[in-house]
Amino acid sequence: MKIFCIGWNYRAHNSEMSRAEQPEKPVVFLKPDSALLKNNKPFFIPDFSQQIEYEAELVFKIDKLGKNISEKFAHRYYSQAALGIDFTARDLQQQLRAKGEPWEISKGFDGSAVLSEFIDLENFINKNEINFSLKKNNEIVQIGNSKNMIFSIDKIIAYISQFYILRTGDLIYTGTPSGVGKVEIGDRLSGFIEGKEMLNFKIC
Repeated sequence: MKIFCIGWNYRAHNSEMSRAEQPEKPVVFLKPDSALLKNNKPFFIPDFSQQIEYEAELVFKIDKLGKNISEKFAHRYYSQAALGIDFTARDLQQQLRAKGEPWEISKGFDGSAVLSEFIDLENFINKNEINFSLKKNNEIVQIGNSKNMIFSIDKIIAYISQFYILRTGDLIYTGTPSGVGKVEIGDRLSGFIEGKEMLNFKIC
């Protein structure tokens, strides 16, 4: 199983991160399967970072094998969505970027890919306009809608499948809206899709 993540996919988030230039193609990075954190298990802040930040995202699961998938056929390769959180060791990421070094360890460390249960897309009125949100300590910190993604899930699948074979069970984290922030020990994060609670877990 592969975990694909898309960076810089919401303009408002790009602005809050002081990125003026918008991507021309999806920005792709991967996480190992050891990054998955499921079943509302607590997230333990790692010793190597003093600035772990949450990034709430919609996650799509690939249903069948595919390679070089045309955008117009991409919708045939997924049928469910979940809520995820891409935890980022922001201080470590900035240090590595400043040196021009790869920054995967700041994104792909153990437990950095939180994942909820999946919902069938047929349950949504419009699967291209999915609302999601994140609360920290019961206060809303992020609100997003999939219609605001720079690259839709179909465009992402078409792009990724040029380089990687997509297999059943592969996950695609589609990027985060504005409102990212730091977590501290004792915080509680709860996430929602269309008002339904999908995540509720503690930071330790």
